[in-house]
Parts: sequence; structure tokens; C-alpha cells
Amino acid sequence: MSAEVHRDAWGVPHLRADGVRELARAQGLVTARDRAWQLEVERHRAQGTSASFLGPEALAWDVLARRARLADTGRRCLDRLEREDPQTAEWIRAYVDGVNEGLHATPEFGRAGLAPGRWEPWTPLAVWLSVHILFAGFPAKLWREEAVRHLGPDAAGLFATDGPGTSGSNGWLVSGARTVTGQAVIAGDPHRFIEDPGVYQQIRLACDEFDVVGLAVPGIPGIAHFGHTGTVAWAITNAMADYQDLYRERLRRTGAGVEALGPDGVWQRAARHTETVEVAGEDPVEIEVIETPRGPVIAGGPEGLEGGVVPEGPPHASGSSAVAPAAPGEFPLALALRYPPRVTADLGFGALLPLLRARRVADVDAAFDAWAEPVNVVQAADTEGGLLHRVAGRVPVRAEANGIRLVPAWEPGHEWTGWHEMPRAGLTDGVAVMANQRGPAAGLGVEFAPPHRADRIRALLAEKERWSGAGMAAVHTDTHLGSAASLLGRLAALDGLTAPAAALRDRLLGWDRRMDADSEDAAGFAAVRGALVRRLAAHPALAALATPPAYPEVLLPWLALLPRVGFALEHLLAAEDLYGIDRAALVREAVEEAAGRPAARWGDTHRLAAWRALPDPSHEDEGPALSGDHDCVLCTTTVPGWTDLAARGPAARYVWDLARREDSRWIVPHGASGHPDSPHHHDQQPLWLRGELLPVVTDWAQLTKESDV
Repeated sequence: MSAEVHRDAWGVPHLRADGVRELARAQGLVTARDRAWQLEVERHRAQGTSASFLGPEALAWDVLARRARLADTGRRCLDRLEREDPQTAEWIRAYVDGVNEGLHATPEFGRAGLAPGRWEPWTPLAVWLSVHILFAGFPAKLWREEAVRHLGPDAAGLFATDGPGTSGSNGWLVSGARTVTGQAVIAGDPHRFIEDPGVYQQIRLACDEFDVVGLAVPGIPGIAHFGHTGTVAWAITNAMADYQDLYRERLRRTGAGVEALGPDGVWQRAARHTETVEVAGEDPVEIEVIETPRGPVIAGGPEGLEGGVVPEGPPHASGSSAVAPAAPGEFPLALALRYPPRVTADLGFGALLPLLRARRVADVDAAFDAWAEPVNVVQAADTEGGLLHRVAGRVPVRAEANGIRLVPAWEPGHEWTGWHEMPRAGLTDGVAVMANQRGPAAGLGVEFAPPHRADRIRALLAEKERWSGAGMAAVHTDTHLGSAASLLGRLAALDGLTAPAAALRDRLLGWDRRMDADSEDAAGFAAVRGALVRRLAAHPALAALATPPAYPEVLLPWLALLPRVGFALEHLLAAEDLYGIDRAALVREAVEEAAGRPAARWGDTHRLAAWRALPDPSHEDEGPALSGDHDCVLCTTTVPGWTDLAARGPAARYVWDLARREDSRWIVPHGASGHPDSPHHHDQQPLWLRGELLPVVTDWAQLTKESDV
């Protein structure tokens, strides 16, 4: 036997091989067979070449990927692995060999006019960085810069929230003292953009050294985030740490190229070259790539915000307004991004093989010491009673200002001076809960998720003295909306409403606050909330924030006023004064507007809007109705005031049972296959919608052998 592919009834691949290298090759091969189109989209995104077949809509991302040096950083990180950890480097190469062997043309390639390409050994590292480069939310610093500039220093706190581009998760660890088996249970669900095919791949990897089930990231070898080896299991959530900085740079052109002014007052040579981005259906775009000693310049240049893109031929629409020339003595705006893997040439891939080989919590702990990006909260448990609740990753030590706003590269005091020790935490009443709130990583971040999800999970777990793995689905799918209180309090204070508005107010004050798909009250609350958010965002007091500067298009969602108001609504309603805005009057107008709408259920408008790189017009059905909302444990995120559609939500759900691995459960939003014509393309979705979980099959006799590879 070199390697075998087995499948369960849901098409989930179970791979068995003689050794680690053979298994890595099999994982790459099967992933390419199941998800060829998805893998190639991710490769092109990492390289900044996706506009070549996806067209102008992908140009903004490609420009960011090129200017941020994502592919080059992947190369650097592999080079370091080759020198310092050749075993891991060889393992990655084996995975890539399998991908290249398994890639094949699917109908999507034909529609895009694209042929499968070739993966390089560094491609998985670049893909990992591409997937996670926005996790720390560095564009939020652009928003805080604008909010403080226009509204004063208190604005940063008023609008603090996990913004429209961050990704979070629920995760909870229940110790053996609180379970019916006496062994720990780990459960949760990562919240990401719901993509089709999905961002997580259910898989089993078995060889002479280990036998692990878990959720892999397509394009990445091993099982990084959620795994169960039989004797130890682990899971992660986004720690919401701040580990990327934006520097204002002073750049000037010289006869030899570009120079940047450093904190010592000396002009330093900046690396500079040009690259051409191909765009399907349009002329190619030439971009200037500049890197200062702080990092790559991702916005602006020596000529300012419009200086980084030089079209060939007629100008292309950028979707943003032009920037006024700098006044005499001023320097145009240029922003450099400093991020740990670019500094260290380390993406933490040295943790991946040790995780697969882990037998105890101590092994998982040691593996995560090598973790780098993104910064996560880790929960782990083993069959000997070991428990772990810690932060893993790399966060630089630097001035507090670096974490809040843009900082001047030419002034001293903003350098990185070392790395933070990663915090650890214990359990309370036999339970640890992490839902992106201010937890063990509080000292490492700036903005965190509101506490509602974490508080609700704790409250639910407190309702029973002993839990089983089978009971965790009820926690996953809880729809109570803790953040409703602030708006309901404002509604309670209203009088003199019209009869329909008063009736709606009274209904909402008696509502159970559950965002269930079949609930008319949930729909009514969402309608009032949306109407209020739109009115707040349109108020003249906030008008200066309505038109952001001409930053690159891919960063603009973090600067959009309406989503910022929607996600910060609790803070804005609770503030003692909000720039003179009469919030009571706006709430009154909002409830009157909502009362005039026809009766509806929450699921009529709250529907899944999965992202597809190449939508198929012949299969563009309306997404299924969803329960939940942004601050529910069942976190199906809308943008209040803009849309009730949910593009983000539980990208997987899992329950790792340490008593018997075969009693573990998992589910993904779509299915195991990325091929639309496969019976396993969307076969898990009905169960995912109902909150049900599939069994994790571990008995090889219950699997069907598909092939030798």
C-alpha cells in the first residue's frame, strides 16, 4: 500500500498511507480531485492574477496582493523552512506534488477560459497568507483615523466593534467534570464568509505515525485549526489580536529610484519594481511595487493615493475620487503595511506536522508555540484529563499608538522591539468559552466582539450539570439576540406613536428576542434596526465620514459609514451624547417606517448569500432562509441597514468527544465535493440549516474504498 482513498456515506475522504510523505501527496491529490476549481482560484488570488480570468472586479484584490508581496512572502517562508525545518518543507512539497497530479479541468475552467496551472512548493504558504492577511483587520485603522480626524478622539471607542471584514468563531471546552462520560468535549463553529465550495474540508489522515480527523483548509497540508487524533483534540477561535501596523511614509523619487524617510531623519533606499496585472476583457494594468524598511507600500506612493496604479492605454475607473495634490512642503500619502511573516519569513507551518503527531495536550501546546499567523485562541483536551486554553501566534511589542491609528514612519518610537509572550487562561466552573470577546488576548488587541455570544454560551452551559457531545447542537443553534436590549430600551421610552407603530412596539417589547427564521417579531425588529441605522448614517453630524478618502477599493468596506453604524449601534445608542443627534426622534421615525411594511418573517429576507468566484447564471437560486443574527450564538451576519442577506456564518460545526472519537460530530454548509454535478456537492446543507451534525466515522469497515493513489 502506498496510499488509499476511502469515503464515508457523505463523500468525506479518509486517506491511509504507509508514511507521512505518501499521505501528504494523497491529501494534495484528493483535494485537487474534489476541489480543482477552488484550489486554482486560491492560487491565483495569492499570486495576484485572478483578474486575468475573473475580470475587473478582481483587479483591486490583485493589486493589493501584488503590492503587499503575498507570493514573495510565501517564497521567503518556504526558503526559511528549507534551511531550518527541511522535514516540513519536504512534506509541503509532497502535498504540492499531489495537487499537481490531481488538478484537472472542470466546467468552471471552461466557462472562465482558464486551464489548470501548476502549483509551486511555496504556493500553500502564499495561499495561507492570502486567506488570512485581513484577519487582524488592519484597515480598521484607516477608519479610526478618519473617525478621530472628523469627530474627535472619543469616536474611536464609540464605533469600536468587530468590523465588516473580520472573521470570528465560537468555541467552548467542557472539562470531564462537566460531562456524562467524565472526558472532555470541545465544540464550536468558525465564522467566515460562506464560500461555495466551502473554506473547510472534512478529512481523515492516517499513516503509521498518526490517525487524525479534522477540518483542513483546501490548499494547505495537514489539519491546522480543528483536529482529533483519538487521544487529544484541539480547536481555535480568532483572538482578535492586533499584529499588523500601517505607517505613513514620506517617499521621494530620485534618479536611482524611490527613497523613504526613516525615523533617524535619513532618507533610505526603497525597493521598487513594476508588475503588470492582466485583466480579462480590458487592457492590462501596470502597478508600481514599493517596499520601505517598514514594509510593502499598499496604498499611495510618491505621488499620493493615485500614484500606485498606472493604466496602459485609457484610464480605468477606480471607483474612488481623485486626491488633491500635496501642498508645498507636504508629502503625498503613502501607506506601508508591516506584518509579522514579512518580517520573520515564518508563517508557522512548523506547527502543522507536530499537531498531527500530537498525543497529549502538552504536544499540542508545544506545537502551537511555533504558530505565527493568524493569532488564535487555542482550546485542547486529552484523554488523560489534560486541558489547554491559550493564545498562539506572534504579536509585536510596539507603541500603543501603532495599534490605534496610522503612525509616521519618519518619527522615532514606532519600531517593533520584540514579541509578546502569549497569554494563558484557565477554566471557570469546568468550562472555557471563547467567542472573540475580550478574553485571554485582551492585552493584545484593540477591538473585540461584543460579549453577547460568549455570555450566552456560558449561560446555556450553566443550565446543565453534565453535558454530552450530542447535546452541543442546541448550543450551536441558539438564536437569542443579546444585543437587542439597547434598541428595545429606546422603543419602550416612546409615546405618541401611530396605532400601527405602537402595536409593533408592544409586540417587540414582548418578543422572546429569538432571531428565528419563521418569526415575524424578529423580522419586525430587524426592520426597525435597519431603518434606524440608515437614519443615523444619513445624519449631517456624521456626513464627513460618508465619503472616505480614495484608498484602494479592497479596503473601502472598512471605511463604509453605514456598516460601521450598524455594527456599533449598541454603543451609539448608549452614549450620553451622540454629536447632538436626536436619537429618540430617529427611533420614532424608524418604528413608524417599519410599521408601514407588510408582514414578513425573518427568513423571508435573511437568507444565505454564499460567495462563488464564478457564479453560474443558470443555477442562481435564492439562498435558503436562515435563523440567527450577528450577535447570536447562531452567528449569521447581516449588515444592518444595508442587507438582511448573510454572507458570513458558521463555515463548519464540530464536536470533538474525548471519550470516544467515533461519537464526535461535524458538518459543513455545503458538502464534501466542490463539483456541482457531484451528489456530495450540497448534500450536507439541509442538515446544516437544521442544526444537525454528521457522525465522524472512524471504523474503516464502514467506509467504501475508492482507489489506490
